[in-house]
Amino acid sequence: MPAAAGRREAGFRSGVAQAQIRPIRAWIQLPPELTADPEMLAEFIDHRLLVRLATAENQALSIGPYGLLSHPEIARLPYQGDYVDGLLAACDEIEQTGSTAHAIIVNPRDYYRVLVGHGSLLADLAANGILISRIRWVRPGQALAGDFAEAVRLLDARRSAIRVAEPPPGTFARPGLAVCAEINEGLAVHLPTHFFLAVPAGETEANV
Repeated sequence: MPAAAGRREAGFRSGVAQAQIRPIRAWIQLPPELTADPEMLAEFIDHRLLVRLATAENQALSIGPYGLLSHPEIARLPYQGDYVDGLLAACDEIEQTGSTAHAIIVNPRDYYRVLVGHGSLLADLAANGILISRIRWVRPGQALAGDFAEAVRLLDARRSAIRVAEPPPGTFARPGLAVCAEINEGLAVHLPTHFFLAVPAGETEANV
């Protein structure tokens, strides 16, 4: 029997690709009354603009055109019936590659309506060092499991800016003074083979 028999990683092929850093932006409109109060203006930006930027960052890095869920080599793993069975099957597939299911990304609806209260499931996952991240950008019924510690890396240019600017058409329902926050980030997916997206059977298209 060949030495590679039974080892999926023996069939993996290495290559070289270029990961890019791109701008991620978020916008808020400023109430005109704040322009004369620097302290209130700073507090408003802290509590509104930076929260919007974090949301935009999560969206871009998960389901954006260059986000993790949009990567063409991440496998869809259809499951029949039970969501938990599909989620655990995705974790198992990662470990069958010789890696570790480091974390799972789920929709908050599945977390609170399916996982919470499901016996000892959450405690068992935590005991195995598996983190669970809740983001609304993953469709309900889906779960992305992966070795986030080794298979992907966040690229951060460590450049940010906050500026008054004209927002793209359609950003807001009405015209007004707007402020933009911008960071520059990207993802380098080293091992797309170490991610599996559990999806209901028949729903094998991309998340977006």
